[in-house]
Amino acid sequence: MAASRSSSSWLTPLILSVLLASTAANGDHHHLSVSYYDKTCPSAQSIVQSVMASRVAADQAMAPAVLRLFFHDCFVNGCDASVLLDDATPFVESEKDAEPNDSLRGFDVIDEIKSHLEHSCPATVSCADILALASRDAVALLGGPTWNVQLGRKDSRGADRDAAENDLPSPHENVTSLITKFAEYGLDARDMAALSGAHTVGTARCLHYKDRVYGNDGEGGADIDPFFAELRRRTCQAGDDAAAPFDEQTPMRFDNAYYKDLVARRGLLTSDQALYGCGGPLDHLVEMYSKDASALEKDFARAMVKMGGITPPPGMPVEVRLKCTMVNY
Repeated sequence: MAASRSSSSWLTPLILSVLLASTAANGDHHHLSVSYYDKTCPSAQSIVQSVMASRVAADQAMAPAVLRLFFHDCFVNGCDASVLLDDATPFVESEKDAEPNDSLRGFDVIDEIKSHLEHSCPATVSCADILALASRDAVALLGGPTWNVQLGRKDSRGADRDAAENDLPSPHENVTSLITKFAEYGLDARDMAALSGAHTVGTARCLHYKDRVYGNDGEGGADIDPFFAELRRRTCQAGDDAAAPFDEQTPMRFDNAYYKDLVARRGLLTSDQALYGCGGPLDHLVEMYSKDASALEKDFARAMVKMGGITPPPGMPVEVRLKCTMVNY
């Protein structure tokens, strides 16, 4: 009997945590607020900032990696942390296994943040909100803008590998297709142009840019600077996994160099250069951002808040996960 009482007392906090997380998930997750955790977890943002600062100081590449995680999460059934779920979860086909996600990194950073938050505020801060906060801090740590993050998202109890395969914008897409995909999530062409500025940091693999630098004749097309095409072809000689920076001048600083590259026909991906060269409003936006870094920062911050507001489909089961890699039981 003593052993039974000891086991029960040990299990009670865990059961209560799961119940609290599930109960919280029954609320309306459509109403986000900057002050959502002010009473329930006032240290939430400082914990996220502290871990991000430590991890980015050790490896700057973690900043663009975490930012990319947030994009890839929000473009598959909304910002619900579904991208973080492992295959080990029953009845879940992990989005991590989808081809567009096979090079994602930074999961361990989110896990570390979650561990600290569970210690300070058990069953309170969602993994989806951690991604939103961490991506904001990632940009700021690389010299970019900051913004107030709307909070109160919940975590999905499932993943959608098929949507991850088909719904994420491809590095090979043309501008019409890109506009359509962004519009499906309520993001207009200006949002798309600003959010693409995330490619001012980080790298891409040859697998994703070789179509642009080789073209149909092996020399690249008319919309690419020939010297740049040759430079990236030399990079590709190391194989499909050979990485190249989106912005070769300041690859780990959030600035407007990406747009200067587009004007110079030195965009790395087909989908990058698609933003410039067709005339019209997009060309105007790219030229404006290339000359006015403050305009880019303002529009990027606004578009990140807008993207962060993409909600899961109505009726999707949600909760506050206790571990970001698995659903609660």
